[in-house]
Amino acid sequence: MMRALLALIVGLMIGAVAMWFYGSTRGRSTVHGTGQQIETGTKSARDSIQERLKAWDLRPEDIKEDLSRTGEVIRDRARQASQAIADSTADARITGAIKAKLLANKDTSALNISVNTTAGVVTLSGPVNSTDEISKAMVIAMDTDGVRRVISTMQVRPRGARQG
Repeated sequence: MMRALLALIVGLMIGAVAMWFYGSTRGRSTVHGTGQQIETGTKSARDSIQERLKAWDLRPEDIKEDLSRTGEVIRDRARQASQAIADSTADARITGAIKAKLLANKDTSALNISVNTTAGVVTLSGPVNSTDEISKAMVIAMDTDGVRRVISTMQVRPRGARQG
């Protein structure tokens, strides 16, 4: 019984101090400042979500368009990756990395294979000795960071044809 009475008194004292603090100018400014911080954080999170919705084409009008066109809404992070690697320096780095890998591989005619990269999409072209060489060149390209897709227009040269 004594503990309960003591707990009640302590609780009343804490409540009184809290009421005094929040009633004071300093207390009101602290509460107001905290409220502003929460509001700013909430607004920042809202803005961030809005930016993502726009970047990933997930705004309501985009969803309605997809649903009316295909009945599905599909998004993958490749869209974001394509924007990140769209600049020419990234494409040049990808092209250079693939060419270096082709040169290092004894099973590919690196000098005959042309490599072009646009927004992470790599196109391999040129004459090669076999379909196996096409497969190996495509694997090399796909295993390169930043590559989203590999397209091959390489042609197997006829047996006995002169190498260039």
